[in-house]
Amino acid sequence: MNATKPQPPKTKITPEQILHRLEWKVIRRLDGLLQGDYRTLFYGDGLDFADLREYQIGDDIRHIDWNVTARMNSLHVRQYIEDREITAWFLIDLSPSMNFGPLDRPKKQVLIDLVATLSRLLTRNGNRVGAILYNNQIYQTISPKGGRIQVLRLIQELLNETKSPTKTSTDLSVLVNAGLNMIKKHTLVFVISDFISTSGWTKPLSLLSRKNEMIGIRLWDPREVELPDLGLIFVEDAETGEQLRVDSSNPEFRRRFFEAAQRRETELNQNLKKAGVDLFAISTNEDLVNAILRMAAMRKKRRM
Repeated sequence: MNATKPQPPKTKITPEQILHRLEWKVIRRLDGLLQGDYRTLFYGDGLDFADLREYQIGDDIRHIDWNVTARMNSLHVRQYIEDREITAWFLIDLSPSMNFGPLDRPKKQVLIDLVATLSRLLTRNGNRVGAILYNNQIYQTISPKGGRIQVLRLIQELLNETKSPTKTSTDLSVLVNAGLNMIKKHTLVFVISDFISTSGWTKPLSLLSRKNEMIGIRLWDPREVELPDLGLIFVEDAETGEQLRVDSSNPEFRRRFFEAAQRRETELNQNLKKAGVDLFAISTNEDLVNAILRMAAMRKKRRM
């Protein structure tokens, strides 16, 4: 009779290990490819009021001064001078559906790497970052601070296991309204989610974008769009736990699944465009450096 040797418990990865990996494999590559020019990513943060002038086609409507416009009977916009210090907020969705994806790289892992990378790029130049964390309720608010220690704290909070209080669908309006209540000064705001949510979050997001530089980042997995042919399978709603038995080998079912995903994406893009928010999608199988370079290129093009 052979005795089975007990396996040692897996060692949990630390925030320091994650940040060290990203600094060597992601941030160093970005420094070389972007040559230190991150203005295309972080443009518009930390602005000081300089002057007023009449509105011109192409001006940012968020800079319209409505009080002056009413007095002068013509549209006027505020002009700003960029301040050196940036304060950035991350509104982060950690609801159950964010755990979906490959075992070695679910959406949550992409989220952790992305937040850690963006935070380090900001804080190493003297800027501050903060975060509001949501998992069917707001469970953590991290006040903006600078420095490497702040980045490590963000990573640690994202690594911590949090249970959703109830098996209910995600309501992103709770997260966005928390941002409205917390963020009082013009700043940079990242909303990071898979945007699988009940309706009602578009209006508060529009209100938040009027006062801030907003970037929406949608994390997604290819299997959420194109269902693989695996025969009879059980599909579970990560938000509610509801299970449904489906025949994934049925071409008609896979076609309807794909079309439904396309409709959701189209609606999402329309909603964020109405809210005045740039939206970028990052897949679980995309290289993070390439994703950030693509985001920088798209933001630069929209500013031209």
